[in-house]
This record gives sequence, C-alpha cells and structure tokens, in this order.
Amino acid sequence: MKPIKRSRTGTVPEFHSQTGGRIDEKWVGFLLLLPSLAAVAVFVYGFIGWTGAVSFTRWNSLVPDWSWAGWENYLRLFGNFRFQSDLRNTVVFTILFIAVCMILGLTLAVLLDRKLKGEHLFRNIFIFPMALSFIVTGVVWQWIFNPSTGVNLFLGKMGVEDPPVWYVDTRILPGVEWGEIQAGIPLALIPVVIAAVWQLSGFTMAMYLAGLRGIPDEIREAARVDGAGEWQVLRQVILPLLRPVTLSVIIILGHISLKIFDLVVAMTGPGANFVTDVPGVYMFEATFRGNHYAQGAAIAVIMLVMVSLLIIPYLVSNMRKEADL
Repeated sequence: MKPIKRSRTGTVPEFHSQTGGRIDEKWVGFLLLLPSLAAVAVFVYGFIGWTGAVSFTRWNSLVPDWSWAGWENYLRLFGNFRFQSDLRNTVVFTILFIAVCMILGLTLAVLLDRKLKGEHLFRNIFIFPMALSFIVTGVVWQWIFNPSTGVNLFLGKMGVEDPPVWYVDTRILPGVEWGEIQAGIPLALIPVVIAAVWQLSGFTMAMYLAGLRGIPDEIREAARVDGAGEWQVLRQVILPLLRPVTLSVIIILGHISLKIFDLVVAMTGPGANFVTDVPGVYMFEATFRGNHYAQGAAIAVIMLVMVSLLIIPYLVSNMRKEADL
C-alpha cells in the first residue's frame, strides 16, 4: 500500500492498495488505532470484567475456586468492622482534602493574580511538591509527625508537656456509634490530610490561577465602576466565572482521594483500630498478603463504583454541553 504524493493544491492524499483499489481514509485511521483499542479492551475493560467475575466467586486461597458466591463477598464486607472504618476514613479524608485544597489554592491564586514581585518564584515553590511522588511525601511527613521526632521535638523545646501523638492517636471525634464503628473524624487522619494538601494545593492554585488569568479585566473594572468592593467582585463576579474550574478541581481531587493508597502506606499504614486505613490498603493486604482474591476483587469493584459515581455525571454533563453547541 503506497500513498500518492500530496498535490500542490494541498489536498489530502489517497491511499491505494497494490491492486489499485482505493482505501477509504477512515479505515486507515481505524487500522492505525486498532492496536491501541485492542490493548485498552484487554488490559483495561478486560481486567475490569475479570475482577468483577472473581468478586462473585469463593476464590480465597492460592488454589482458584470458581464456585459461585453471589453477593456474599459484598455483604460480608459491608458488615466488616475494617471496611466500615475504611468507608468512614475515605469520606472524612475526601471532604477535608478537597475543602482545604480548594480554599488554600484559591487564596494563593488570588494573591498571585495581583502580580506581586517574585510571583514566578512563589508560583514555582507552591507547585514544586507536585514533582514528588506520594511515597516520598509520605516518608517525609511520617518523620515530621512522628510522636518522638519532628514537630514534637520543637513543641518540647517550646515547653509543651503533652504534645499530640498525631497519626498514632486512636480517638475519633465526636465518636458517635454507627454500626460496628464510631462515626466522626479520626484524629490520626489529620496528618495524612495535611500531607496530601501540601502536595496538591499547588495544583489547585495553578488551576485557579489559569482561570483568573482568563477573566477579562474589563469585567472586573465594570463591577468596580458599579460600586462593588474587592470582596464583592470576588464573590459575585470572579467565583461564579470560576465554577467550571472548581468543578474540574473537585473531580480530579475526588478521584485521587477515593483511590488513595501510596501516601497512607508510606506514612501510617492501616493504623491502630484502622483509624487511617483506606479501601486501597485493605484491598492490597486482602489480595496479596491474605490471598483472599474474591474479597480483594470485591473491594476493587466497590472502589471503581465510588470513582464512577463521581466521574460519570461530570462526563455526561460535558457531553451534553458539547452536543448543545
């Protein structure tokens, strides 16, 4: 198959087979994409289907057991103390992580948008943590919040007699009984949230800063001419125009928080009474340490459903907006 040379008029070349028959361009594009489509079909959707199938079996040892278990693995999980703790921790971590990242990122973006001196330096400093992996971040912050080192050494020199124990604290506030667990905020999870915010608040700042730079100055000046103060301009003009950026930030950070794994493994592990445990860690230990493959597959499917509930409405909304254009 050889292409005809491009004409001087710039027309798209036609492809002909060795027998002289013309090959449609759409088929050429399809053939070029076929290897990638096949890889995605096998290594993404194929493995998702395999994981879903395993979750309905009794394969909980090194020897495969394909006997049908139905919803047994899922029902056992939702009645499990550890998995209930994981769901509580995921909800708390997601809410705190997204809220603090958005507030801090927006604040930094608004300050940098004023084009202060040294803006480029500060912008690079704020974005730098994104260059690190969660493993590195977890190791560093694990030392910082270690009860016998890091922050507590400084607090001891400042005269604090009873410093916090940080990620080894087993208290849960307010600690309301809910099922097998206590509902509330595990205090040991706060250092994990701080570490995650430190790494990704720069990303949020960059998103908001790009959105702010995309707002014409004429709109702000018109609001000021109408008598609006700086706070009113921010609240009534800028923030509504930043709604698409805010939605994107929530989707991306929510996706990261729902499947968080490496930061928790490097920093705290499951913790005492599973106060810092998350579904990703539970899935890893159940599958690769306990050889409970059906149980691990069920946890993986639940994680996929949680992420899908966050992302699919966003994708559907974007598709509808594109269709309306």
